[in-house]
Amino acid sequence: DKLVNERLISMAYGQIGMIQASAGFFVYFVIMCENGFWPSKLLGLRRSWDSIAVNDLEDSYGQEWTYKDRKILEFTCHTAFFVSIVIVQWADLIICKTRKNSVFQQGMKNWFMNFGLVFETALAAFLSYTPGMEKGLRMYPLKFNWWLPALPFSLLIFIYDECRKYLLRQNPGGWIEQETYY
Repeated sequence: DKLVNERLISMAYGQIGMIQASAGFFVYFVIMCENGFWPSKLLGLRRSWDSIAVNDLEDSYGQEWTYKDRKILEFTCHTAFFVSIVIVQWADLIICKTRKNSVFQQGMKNWFMNFGLVFETALAAFLSYTPGMEKGLRMYPLKFNWWLPALPFSLLIFIYDECRKYLLRQNPGGWIEQETYY
């Protein structure tokens, strides 16, 4: 057995990774939409968006945005993308506890792992809300409700893997095990 095989890569990047990336992009578009930039308006907007000379760029509602305000919005979206990845990593860490058993059978008794979940969340909050981060890391504070859109994706990852593990236990040696058991 190899440490990294095709099935592990397929699960990590092809399945779970795609859900995680979708969470990040979803949060990005939620923030853009809440600020007046509908996805249809964003297509083809990069040249004007990045132009320092354009200080009257209109959003979907006709509001004008200066270069500085656009960049603050863009970096806020980057921060939210990062936070959404942290949120879906909660589920990723929990599903990686076991390869066949349900997390309900295994439990959450590993206090180092539990500390890790709390720590990564606290670190994301620290990076988002600490004054001065907008200069050093271009991370801007998020509204609380911008932490929430990634939660359904985290739940989806958890349910997906619990179903996969259930099918593994019900059909040992079957197709699911051959394709997804790493």
